[in-house]
Parts: sequence; structure tokens; C-alpha cells
Amino acid sequence: MTEPSQGLFDAIDSLLDAVDNHTLLPAPPERVRLREAAGLTEAAVAQALGVRVQSIQAWEAGRAEPKAQRLEAYRKLLDGLAHRFPAPTPDRPATKSPQPPAAPEALPNAQETASPQPLPSPAELPQTAFRPDGLVEQGDPEPCIRCGMVTPFKATDGRSLHPGAMCQPSPAAPPAAAAPPSPSPTPAPADAARPSPTPTPAPTRPQRRAKSSARAQAETNTLITGAVHQELERAEGDADAASQALVKRAIPDVMRLFEETRASARYQYTAYPSLPDILHKPSKREPDQIWEARPNFHHPHYSLKAPGTIRVTALDANAAYLSALKCWLPIGKLEHHTGNDGVDPKRSGVHLITPAAWQHPHLPDPLGDREEPGALWITDATLRLLLRLSGPKYGLTGAPTVHESWTSGATENFLDALRKVLAAARETALAQDDSLTEGYVKAMYSKFISTMGESIHNREIQRPDWMHIIHSQAYANLWGKAYKAHQAGLEVIAMMGTDELHVSGDWRQVFTPGRGLSQMKIKHSDTAKASGQYTVGQVAR
Repeated sequence: MTEPSQGLFDAIDSLLDAVDNHTLLPAPPERVRLREAAGLTEAAVAQALGVRVQSIQAWEAGRAEPKAQRLEAYRKLLDGLAHRFPAPTPDRPATKSPQPPAAPEALPNAQETASPQPLPSPAELPQTAFRPDGLVEQGDPEPCIRCGMVTPFKATDGRSLHPGAMCQPSPAAPPAAAAPPSPSPTPAPADAARPSPTPTPAPTRPQRRAKSSARAQAETNTLITGAVHQELERAEGDADAASQALVKRAIPDVMRLFEETRASARYQYTAYPSLPDILHKPSKREPDQIWEARPNFHHPHYSLKAPGTIRVTALDANAAYLSALKCWLPIGKLEHHTGNDGVDPKRSGVHLITPAAWQHPHLPDPLGDREEPGALWITDATLRLLLRLSGPKYGLTGAPTVHESWTSGATENFLDALRKVLAAARETALAQDDSLTEGYVKAMYSKFISTMGESIHNREIQRPDWMHIIHSQAYANLWGKAYKAHQAGLEVIAMMGTDELHVSGDWRQVFTPGRGLSQMKIKHSDTAKASGQYTVGQVAR
């Protein structure tokens, strides 16, 4: 074959490929119909195809088309949905000869099979899909008995069931067919059938915002359940292997969640601001100059070594770092101020202060276990705590002297949307005894905080000031629990880290037991002597 002939056939092949690429997929409105008929969100489809939600929106609007492997994957998805949810057929034309009205014919079998089957009641559902060895059985794909979506996983009794919190939103039931109108001998007046002239009131701005927030939270929660489902399938039901894979992908996944929750945010933040020297590490092994006020308090009047019968309970504050995401964070570049000029309720950052003396042996020092006296750099979270304790409500210490500050305009709700999504996923996992999803959520929020500073594991953001402020907020939250216990008549024996509080007395009269964010549980440890419930004695002074 000569070279011109070969070029001619290549041109024909290219033309055929171009035609195929434009006819492989159904029309954009049909893509939307198929996804909505299956009860799938845009976020769920984006998660499965490994693209952003904006890409799915562009494909469904006809503004763009998928390419290469994603084109084939998207076509396979739409073909599968079209098989399960066929397009409605047009009504039959009426016959010419007049006949008395007849009852409507039965719906085609395709529509009957598309309607969801009634699901069992909660009492009839198996407790778990996991076997005692931690694995999950797989078999022929069938509808899940909990949510109705097709899954290869089997319950312990052989029925199809998603493990844990992996159930997808079930498609909405189709509206019941309206009964045919009975013939009336006397037609109703035209005015009676006329709709009311009063228009439906438009939703208010808070209502629109609440609806948008709920929809965004549902879509981002689907990203979490989709990731768990994906890794459990890859691990062929091995929960331990799936857990390891989820921990490895926690950082990029939580950064994607962070961006998704900020899609409609009002604040633009600086991911890589120029930072003052006090926030830079001199070397990899040396810390920067910010003191986070980490507590390591032990009551001087009590000791494990002293003989005694005073019963102490070690308590654990649940998901302390997750709660600490609710804090005042600087949004833009930090600016330098001298004196009190940088101290403002609407600003946040770091401050150089000289603290007043702390003279309360029964309460932890809000500055933590600090040995060196003099001035020190603290975060805005610690300064706010000190200012509250020096005010008229508490009167526990003097006001600190502020020498200089590095601050920026701030907001308390910057990470609140992310916090709510992770908290909701954690609560659902706890309710379903889904330790796999619970561990995945914990890895996401803990790694999100620990790598937002100068870390090689997260190149998308460098905000060591945020990391220090969130850490300090967790310590300040724990100090508030210690003060609450002290005010209720309990003795604070010890307070350590972000979540550990040891008290004597009936702690259940002060804190609600449980695993919720606002609850406390008994802390057990295989290595620490002071864990669970133990006894101490008084030390003579």
C-alpha cells in the first residue's frame, strides 16, 4: 500500500473514532435522568470515576466530555443504569371509535422491576456483615437488604448486605399512580379548577443556605462512604487491609474534603503565606518558638506512691482535635503589631507575652507545664483563655502583658463545615459499630492537623500557625472540662495532653458518659499505671 493510500485510511479511521466518541454517550439530559433515577449524587459518581464534582456537572450539562478510560468507564455506568432504569415509553394513541372509559392497563414489566422492593424492618436486619475473623463474604451481586443498592457483599445469614456504613442513598420511591377520575354528570365550574392566585413564597436566604449546606454535607459524606466501600472491595473483604489503605490515603482525601466544603465559602485564604522567623523550624529536629501550652499537670497533694484509698477515674475527651477545629484562625498573611495593637476579637495569630503568676495548686496552669520563666510566644487560643481567666467572671489570674503580635483578620467558622462533615460521619460509624469508617475519619482529621505545618506529607498547604492554634484550642477545651469538674466539687488529680483528665468523685454527675463529641469515657491503657480506675494517697505538705 502506497503512503498516500495509507494516509487516506488513517483519515477514515480518525473520522470514525471522532463519530464514535460523540455517539458513545447518551444526551446530557438522559445522563442526568439516569443518575437521579438510581438515587446517586454527583459526588458519588465523581468519587467512583476519580474526578471532581465539577467534571460530572460539566458532562451532564454538555459543556465537556470525558476522555480515554474515563469515557469508557462513564459509558459503562450509564449503560448499566439504562438497563436498570429504562426511559419511559410514550402513551399509546387513542383509538378512533368511541368507547367507554376503561381502567388503565398494567405498567410494563420493566417499570415493575425498576420499582424498589420493600426493605426489611430494622429488627429483621442482621447485626453485621463481618464474620468473626474480620472478613466479609462475597457472592453474586444482589440488592442490599438495608438500602436496596446492588452489592457483592453478603451478611452472615447469606443475604446481600453492605458492611458497616457503606450503604448508598436508596433511590426515592416513585410516586403512586393517581386513581382515574370518576366521570361526573355535572362538570365543575371553571373557577373551581383555577389555581390559587397566591404564589408560593420564595425561600428566605437562611433557608436557601441551610438547604445548600445540607446538600453539600450529604455529598461530602458520600465521598467518605465511597472511599471505605472502594478499599474494602479492593481488599476483598479484609477489614485490616482496607484500614491500612484508608490510613495511607487519609491526607489527600481530607484535603479534597476540605476543598469541597469550601466550594461556596465566603473567605479566601492564603495556603502559603510568608511567615515570620518565629514560625519556622531552625532544623528538622528543632521546633519553632511557639508554646502551645500542652498540659502535664499532677496535683501536688496526691500520689500513686502514697498509701491511700482515694478512688480516681481516668477520663478521655472524645475526638479532642476534631472539636478543636472550631477555633479562631487567621485567614491571610500575618502582620506585625507592637503592644496590644494586634489583640482584637476579630484577629488571630501568635503573641509574645509575659504571663501573670498562677497560684492555684488545685487547678492546672493554663500555660501548661512550663519550666522557664519570662516572656514566651503563645497562640491566640491560649491568649483568649488567659484573658477570660483574668476577667471579672473568673478572676483567677492577672492579665498577661502583650509585647508584640503577628496576626491577621480571622473567623471562628473557617473549618466548621469540614468539622461537621467529619463529626457526622464519625457519629454514623459509632451508631453502626463501624470501626473501619471511624478509624478512617480519625486518621483524616488528625493527619489534616499534623501535616498543615512544615510537612513533606502535605504539599497543598503550609500554615504552622493554624496547627499551633488548633493544638492550643484542644488544650484550652480540656482546661475548661477540668474547671467544670473542680466547680462541681471533684478533685482534679491529673490533666495531660489533649484528652486525658483524672478526677476523684462521681464524674457521671458532671459529664455525660459516652463516645460523642461532648461526652467523656473512661480511659484504659495497657502501659500506664494510672488508667481506668485506681487509688492514690495524700502527700503531707
